[in-house]
Amino acid sequence: MEINLQALARNNNGSAAAAFMTLSGMENLLNNSYFNKTQEKTEMYSDVIIATLPKTNNTELSQPVNFTIKHAKKLRGLVTCVYWKEKEEQKGEEQVEAMQWSVDGCWVAYSAKNYTVCSCSHLSSFALIMQIGEPPPHDPFLDWLEIGFVTIGLFFFALAIFTFLLCSWNPKINNTARLHLCLSLGLSHLLMLCNDRFVQYELTCTVISGVLHFLVVSSFMWMLLEALQLYLLVWRLSKVQIIQRDGLPRPYLYLIGYGVPFVIVGISALVYSDGYGDTSAGACWLSTDQNFNWALTGPVITILVLNMILFGATLWALRPTLANMKSDVSQSTDTRLIVFKILAQFVILGCSWILGLYQSNIFFKVLFILFNSQQGTCLYIVHCLLNKEVREESRKWLTCSFRKSTSQGPVRDVASVSED
Repeated sequence: MEINLQALARNNNGSAAAAFMTLSGMENLLNNSYFNKTQEKTEMYSDVIIATLPKTNNTELSQPVNFTIKHAKKLRGLVTCVYWKEKEEQKGEEQVEAMQWSVDGCWVAYSAKNYTVCSCSHLSSFALIMQIGEPPPHDPFLDWLEIGFVTIGLFFFALAIFTFLLCSWNPKINNTARLHLCLSLGLSHLLMLCNDRFVQYELTCTVISGVLHFLVVSSFMWMLLEALQLYLLVWRLSKVQIIQRDGLPRPYLYLIGYGVPFVIVGISALVYSDGYGDTSAGACWLSTDQNFNWALTGPVITILVLNMILFGATLWALRPTLANMKSDVSQSTDTRLIVFKILAQFVILGCSWILGLYQSNIFFKVLFILFNSQQGTCLYIVHCLLNKEVREESRKWLTCSFRKSTSQGPVRDVASVSED
């Protein structure tokens, strides 16, 4: 307790005294049921403390008194400073004295991991009450819908990864950014699908939140690198009028694609390690305390802005080609496809996050699940089915596999006949 006794002494003939007591276990008697009910769940969050001014006539405080109160458990919601207030209630024709926890004249000055500082303009019995926002009840329909759509999306993520690995040796195809984009997104979707099963395990939940933070930032980082690769491709196209492999070397791509997210997560963990493992939404995610969620929102917004700048720069580099599209049909097709890929990838990854901000009704929830879960499907269509080189490599591989299987068939038949 921090109290200005000198100011009190000046108002009490030069002397003043303060008493401070802690009552352990009283939270079971003076519990949160005496607090005014709100829409959120409440529970006691500290011992009960008593502060008083014995043998003091003028108890008016010239400055607020600060109480540093230790938390009784891990912070999981909004902390409220309360005091034990006596009030009169009208029951029939009689005035009945009643007691309850009240917030009048008390407020939270500062709240940290293990303690909260309460400022009060009077002295009484004090405590902390934590208000916990109840997560919305799970809708079985939305749960099954999410499981089904995410499973489909994971299948196409796996198909896209297999296709990119198959075409990785072709010097005309640079799928490094796309491959690791699908890897990061696929792993993040897989973790998001099952991370609600680990909310009861604090350490595991914290680790999963950190890994998810890394994978989501990494996904957007690889999206930015893919946009950069496409810009360099268009820049080369505008210079030599052909489309060929160009872009950053793979070591630089790995360093940026995984190094930057690792630095962001490392700095975030050092600044506020308790920001990971929040379970208020029913799953392991980032906490909103001390605006820690900006450790993800900030990089995502920055990357989306940079993507928009690259998109504009790519269109600017394509101006001569767009102006003379009718002169070369093949070049016109390639150019339109490049513009479509840039725009489609931005919409695929950015649209789901925008929809995630609007979860007020079931329509937006279903729309968010649909767009977010089918990122793998859209990426497979854009970068595999609509890519001429990838289609040719897949056709060669399937043709070679078919010929190999058919050529081995007669040999086995002859062998079986000779044995007979």
